[in-house]
Amino acid sequence: MLRRMSKFTGTVQRNDLEGGFFELHTDDGATFRLEGAGKLEAGARVIVHGTLESGGFGIHMSGPSIRVSRVESA
Repeated sequence: MLRRMSKFTGTVQRNDLEGGFFELHTDDGATFRLEGAGKLEAGARVIVHGTLESGGFGIHMSGPSIRVSRVESA
């Protein structure tokens, strides 16, 4: 399956479910888990470059995830 690199802009939020993880709340109202983003700060406005992962939910069950390749300040 071919996955296309995309860019997502929004605000980082920490979700404390199942030990905690970071989500991106995009400007258009979508929410994505951030996989492989490294250290992030809740409340930061960012542009995330990565691929949208399809194929179900992980243990966090918060929505689809973005496999992050790069994060920059928005």
